[in-house]
Amino acid sequence: MADESEVYFEITVIGASAKVAAVDAATAIEVAVVGPASGSLADLKRLALGKLKARIARERRAGGIP
Repeated sequence: MADESEVYFEITVIGASAKVAAVDAATAIEVAVVGPASGSLADLKRLALGKLKARIARERRAGGIP
């Protein structure tokens, strides 16, 4: 994500859990994290974004995306 493409977030709350999915617009790579619904939404989004950046870096090293 060196070019800092757009990232879309989807938040789903089920009971006491919240799932935050992050999707990179340029590559369509999606990752998700789950945490407590009572926790900070900003923290869950930051965690999902970090996971997405790591996944994209791994894919680039493996030659899966340019």
